[in-house]
Amino acid sequence: MAMSTMYPKFSTKTDGDNIIMEQKLLAKVSHLVLKKNVCTGCGICSEACPKEAIVLGLVGAVRRGAVTTEAPISVDPAKCSYCGVCVILCPFNALGLEVDGEPSLPILEQEGFPQYDITAEIDESKCNRCTICHEVCPNDAIIRDVPTFEGVDAADGAKRQAALTGKTTFVVDKEKCTVCGICAALCPALSVDRIPFYAETAKSLGDIVWDEKLCNACQVCALACPTEAIKVERAVESNKLPGKVTIDVENCCTCSWCEKTCPTEAVTIKKFFDGEISFNAEKCPAGCSTCVEVCPCNAIYLPSPASAVGMKKQKEAVIAVNKDLCIFCGACVNACPSEDVIRLKRTEIRVKGPETDLFKKIAEKLYVPRTSKVRETSGHVEVKKVE
Repeated sequence: MAMSTMYPKFSTKTDGDNIIMEQKLLAKVSHLVLKKNVCTGCGICSEACPKEAIVLGLVGAVRRGAVTTEAPISVDPAKCSYCGVCVILCPFNALGLEVDGEPSLPILEQEGFPQYDITAEIDESKCNRCTICHEVCPNDAIIRDVPTFEGVDAADGAKRQAALTGKTTFVVDKEKCTVCGICAALCPALSVDRIPFYAETAKSLGDIVWDEKLCNACQVCALACPTEAIKVERAVESNKLPGKVTIDVENCCTCSWCEKTCPTEAVTIKKFFDGEISFNAEKCPAGCSTCVEVCPCNAIYLPSPASAVGMKKQKEAVIAVNKDLCIFCGACVNACPSEDVIRLKRTEIRVKGPETDLFKKIAEKLYVPRTSKVRETSGHVEVKKVE
């Protein structure tokens, strides 16, 4: 059978966790790459697509793991213009575009398009390089370039005394020291350089040898010395761990978990979306928790039960959101199986660069209030807009 030579040609294929949409022209090949496991189903790409080539899939089922063969969104490779708008506006870096094998954003190169104005910074002068932000970040955007110490990995971790910058002094009062060897038996930083025993003197003679690199100034040798001959002091110049903690801005979704939990207030985050979100406890189905599971920022939670006295005949909330951590992406709205439970309204989109006519048209769509979905058709979600 003769092969078709007609162009353009379109196809979709799966490569591991990536779904690749291809447009093959006579002179170039474009690929839109969707990271299936990174996509949250927020639907911003769907609303932004100038060609309406992107539709929401079964967001809740996919994100909860009930459906593993699909992605939260679906892209029609024939409708897609491979312009890069979706790549620019995806808050979670789940989309990428390549032209002839190289990363490319034609909309930026040809027409210009604004990008999110993201502020995600760590003040090194305040940061004590603890582990909180690294542990709490839901998007693995914190880069903690700090040595591993023995508290984490006893086998391969660096000695804890290397964590602090300072000067340790070790002094032995030779008038008091009997070279009994107790200190060396207790500490790997100490050893006894003993003079051989001779019948002529019948005494214990020698020196205590100290290895500063192994000493952590724990004071055990001084406390255990039966003649109080040892004195150990450490003058700490800096109690900060060596290394540096930074934010990978490309992967930061500006949820502000790191900012809210930083004990030294070293982190500054400014979200690229602002807005309003609310939950209707009357309509929320008990025992569902889909929104909790799909929230990419871990901002939605099941509240602790209120006391009977505090309720005063009010209906107890079955779901709640920490608005300080919410980025108003819309994933919860798209995943909710009940109508009018979650209401979302974006009030600000922070961008930098020229606000083109195309962006203004997209922004109008993103500003429209919406509520949880009302139905699924042909495997796609339809979101109810609130007029």
